[in-house]
Order: sequence, then structure tokens, then C-alpha cells
Amino acid sequence: MDKIVILDFGSQYTQVIARRVRECAVYSEIVPFHLSAKKIAAMSPSGLILSGGPASIYARGAPMPDFKIFDLGVPVLGICYGLQLMAHFSKGAVARGAKREYGQGSFFVKGRSDLFAGLPEELLVWNSHGDKITRLPNGFHAIGTTDNSEFAAIEHRTKHLFGLQFHPEVAHTPRGKAIVANFVHGVCKC
Repeated sequence: MDKIVILDFGSQYTQVIARRVRECAVYSEIVPFHLSAKKIAAMSPSGLILSGGPASIYARGAPMPDFKIFDLGVPVLGICYGLQLMAHFSKGAVARGAKREYGQGSFFVKGRSDLFAGLPEELLVWNSHGDKITRLPNGFHAIGTTDNSEFAAIEHRTKHLFGLQFHPEVAHTPRGKAIVANFVHGVCKC
């Protein structure tokens, strides 16, 4: 059975992520962020989603996963805090943004990515963050921008790692369900 495992970093939207995956007719399971990579591998996921969360990755006691999850050989989608964790782990840089992005804004697709297949070059998206990527991590390239961030969406093509600064799971991102479906069906092959 195809399965997407969602690591919960305390986002108010984690249950919404699970619902979006299930709306794609794929089973999803939410697990604590600290579950070991070995236990996650035993679940045989088709892909992983790292939820958002209220912490800054540099805050004392910030939730950190077993970073071996990035070596499981399955696609990973990091959303908001999940994106920042992925960037931090991969030797990118994350810092407090000059201004906080909260609410609906414009997102611009840059280049071609399976994550945005069939979608227009400009999308309305829902933002809720203060930190942002300031330096791309090793092996990644930008696949989307906002007025506030040149790295609002990133991808590592060979490792199938993706990150979004915005929240595709919420209704305030009108084409968000299509983005989740592209990850679940197009990238993870569920």
C-alpha cells in the first residue's frame, strides 16, 4: 500500500496536510518529528512530508528530526519549518527575514519542476513565517520566489527533495491541492 508519512513539528496545519494527501486517495500517517529514521524506514513510506511549526530552527530546544531521514531514498517535501530544516541540514543558511510574511501573497514559479506541473507561473499562496532561506543548500536550486524571498521553493533533483516556504495544504492557497497531488502522484508515484 502506498503511504505518505508526515512528520509533525507542531504546525497548526498538520492535520490539514494529512487530509490533503487523503484527498489524493493516498493513505497518510502522522508521526512525531523525533521518530527514528529506522522506524520510519520500517513503515515503507512512498514519501515524507515535514510539517511547518512555530519554532525557529536556531531557537534553543527547536524540534530536530533524525537527519538520516534524508538518506532513506524516498522523496521529501518540507513545508515552511520543514523547508528550513532541510536547508539547514544541507548546509544552506536560514535567517530572520527583514519582514515577516503572513497572509496571502504572490508566488512565482521559476523554471520547471514536477511539483508545479500543469500550474501557472504565478500562484496565490498562504504564508506564515518570519525566517527564510538566505543561502541555497548544497545541490539545491530555486524553483520559486516571492517578493520577500528568492528561495521560496527549492528542489534537489537527484535526491527528490523539495521545500516550500508557503503552505500548500490550506484553502487559502487555491492551487495547493494540485501541488500536494503533484508531490504524491507525480514525484512519489503513489
